[in-house]
Amino acid sequence: MALLEIRDLVVAIDGPGGAARVVDGVSFAVEAGEIMGLVGESGSGKTMVGRAVMRLLPTRRARIAGGAVRLDGRDLAHLDEAAMRGVRGAGVTMIFQNPSSHLDPAMRVGEQVAEAVALHEGVGRRAALARAGELFAEVGIRDPLARLSAYPHEMSGGMKQRVMIAAALACRPKLLIADEPTTALDVTVQAQILRLLRDLRDRTGLAIVLITHDLGVVAATCDTVSVMYAGRIVERGPCRPLLGRPLHPYAAALVCSQPELAPPGRRLPAVPGQPPAAGEMPPGCRFHPRCDFAEPACAAHEIRLEEAGEGRRVACRRWADIAAVEAA
Repeated sequence: MALLEIRDLVVAIDGPGGAARVVDGVSFAVEAGEIMGLVGESGSGKTMVGRAVMRLLPTRRARIAGGAVRLDGRDLAHLDEAAMRGVRGAGVTMIFQNPSSHLDPAMRVGEQVAEAVALHEGVGRRAALARAGELFAEVGIRDPLARLSAYPHEMSGGMKQRVMIAAALACRPKLLIADEPTTALDVTVQAQILRLLRDLRDRTGLAIVLITHDLGVVAATCDTVSVMYAGRIVERGPCRPLLGRPLHPYAAALVCSQPELAPPGRRLPAVPGQPPAAGEMPPGCRFHPRCDFAEPACAAHEIRLEEAGEGRRVACRRWADIAAVEAA
C-alpha cells in the first residue's frame, strides 16, 4: 500500500454562480521515500491539492467535495479537525515558497521551531530548544545553537527556508509537501535546498510531494511526475521517460517551453490562448481549445487517464498517434 493515496479528489470553491471545481478528479499515489513532482501552470490546481492533503484550504469557501486522501490507509478527507491536528506535523507537513511570510518577524526562529516540538511531543521549553538546535544542524544551518536566537530578518532567504524545513521535520513526519520551496531563492541557494531535500529523503525515508512549475527542478530532484492542467492530471509517470518523451500535448508543450532546450537565437515555443478560468471549463478534454492535435471527439466527453507503458498514464485519446509522430 502506498504511503499517500489520492483517489478522485475534488476541491470546489463556492460562489454566487455555484461551485467551481478547481481540482476535479485527481488521483495519484506516493510511496515511502519517493519524491513526486506535481507540475503545471499557475492556477492549474497543484497548490490546492497540497492544501487539501493538509486540510488547510486557503478560503472558507473552498471545500473537499469528493474523493479520498489516504495517508497510511487513513482517509484524511473525513477526519474531524481535532484528529487532523494530530496528523499535521507528525504525519504530513508542508513548506511554502516564501518563508518570510510564514515566520513570525517578532519571534526568534529557535522559539518558533521549538514551539512545534513542544506542541506535538509534549516536552518542556529547554528540551524543545535542544531539539530545535539538532534540527538546525540537520538542515545544514551553520553554528546552529547560536542561530536559535536569531530573528528572521537577520537571516538570508536560504537560511529562512532551512528554518522552515527544520520546523516541518520537527515531529518526524512521513510525508513532506513542498510548495515551490525554491522560487524566491537564487540559483546557487536553490540547488542547495534541493540537494538538502534529496539528502533528507535518502537518510530518513521521507516521502516528498514537490509542487513546482520548473521542470529543471523536477528533472534534478524527482523520481516521478504528475502534470496538471485546469484541475486535472493529464499525464503521470517516471520522471526521465516522461520528460524525455511526453505523450500528452500539454506536457510536451511544457517541456518544449524550457529555455535551456531552445536553439540559440530562436523564440521559445508558446501554447496559444489562456488556461480556462475556474467555473468556465470547456467540455471534454480541457486542453482541446489550445491543442494542435485536437479533433471534434476531444470535446465530446471527458478523457480519463489510461496506461501508456513504462509505468505511465496519459489522458489523451491521441497519445499513441503523437508517440508515433515523435518516433518518426
